[in-house]
Amino acid sequence: MSPITVEELAGLMKQAAGVSVAPQDLQQQYDSGFDALGIDSLGLLGIVGELENRHGTSMPPDAERCKTPRQFLDLVNSTLMAGA
Repeated sequence: MSPITVEELAGLMKQAAGVSVAPQDLQQQYDSGFDALGIDSLGLLGIVGELENRHGTSMPPDAERCKTPRQFLDLVNSTLMAGA
């Protein structure tokens, strides 16, 4: 299973949370809080749900509590790689 990329996360943010962030901007703000990007806890929960649907696997409960895109991608990708 391939890891979730910054580009895919940007697409998920738009689809599941209604927040448009260009992948290059997301990369530059990799360690900024999701709140600074306009994503609240419900938006992050929507992103987690969409990932679970796409990959057919449960994400760890901590995924929706991640504060930054880096934390989120590290956790989600380690979970996906462990289940591969």
